[in-house]
Amino acid sequence: MLKIFIFIKQLIFPKRALGSLTIIAVGPGDSSLLTIEATKALKKSKVIFYPTSGEGKDSYSAQIVNKFIKNKKQIPLIFPMGQKDYDSEFIWGNGAKTIVDYINKNLPVALLCLGDTSIYASSFYLKKEIKKNYPQIKITTLPGISSLSLAAALGDFQLVKKGENLNIIECPDDKNQFLNLFTKQTKTVLAIMKVGKRWEWVKNVLEEKKILRKAILAVNLGMENQYIGDASEYYARELPYFSLILLRIGPE
Repeated sequence: MLKIFIFIKQLIFPKRALGSLTIIAVGPGDSSLLTIEATKALKKSKVIFYPTSGEGKDSYSAQIVNKFIKNKKQIPLIFPMGQKDYDSEFIWGNGAKTIVDYINKNLPVALLCLGDTSIYASSFYLKKEIKKNYPQIKITTLPGISSLSLAAALGDFQLVKKGENLNIIECPDDKNQFLNLFTKQTKTVLAIMKVGKRWEWVKNVLEEKKILRKAILAVNLGMENQYIGDASEYYARELPYFSLILLRIGPE
C-alpha cells in the first residue's frame, strides 16, 4: 500500500529538476578542438555565462562555441584580469551570486573557460567562491585542450621529455627577473605565457643569449591571425595577449 501511495505522489508531485553548474573548457580558439563532453554539456545547458574584459567587449570563449549557444540565454561576466586595479573580492563574490541565482531557478547553468580549466583559469576563483558560500551547489568541471598542448603539437615540439622539468610561468615585467629564468636551469622547458607588450625586450634577451632560434612562438592559436613557428621570424614589436613561448634549456 505504501509503495502505491509513493508512486501516486510521484505522479502528482514530480521532483523538480535540480540546478547545476558545469564549468566548460572550450580550448584555445578553434571550435573543432572542443571535447565531446564539452559539446554535450553546452547542448544541455539553458544559461551560458562567459567571461569578458569589460562592458560591450567581445568574448573569445563565447565566439568559439557560438553555434552551440545561439538560442540560449547568454550572460557576460566581467573579468578585468588584465587591469592592475580591480576589486577581486567584489568581482568573484558578485559573479558567484549571479550564477547561483540562476542555478536556484533549477536551471542547468554553464560557465565558459578559455583554454583549460586548470591553467591560469579565472573560472577557478568563481568556483572557489561558490564552493565556499554555496556548498550545496553541484559543480562539474570539464577540462579542455590547453594552448600549451596545441602550441607543442603545431610547433612539432615535445613539451617535456624524460628527466626534464616543465616550468609554466607568466612572463615577468622586469628584465632581470626574466634573466633569472636562465640561471642554473638544466633540462628544463620554459613555457612563458602572456608575453604581450614585453616582446621587444624579451626577443632581445633571447637573441643576446643565442637561444632565440630555439624558441617556438605561438600567437593567437586557433584564431584567424594565428602564428606558430620560429620566434626569430616574428617581427612585430608587440605580441597580443594570447601569446606564449616554448623554449628548451639544456641538451636537446
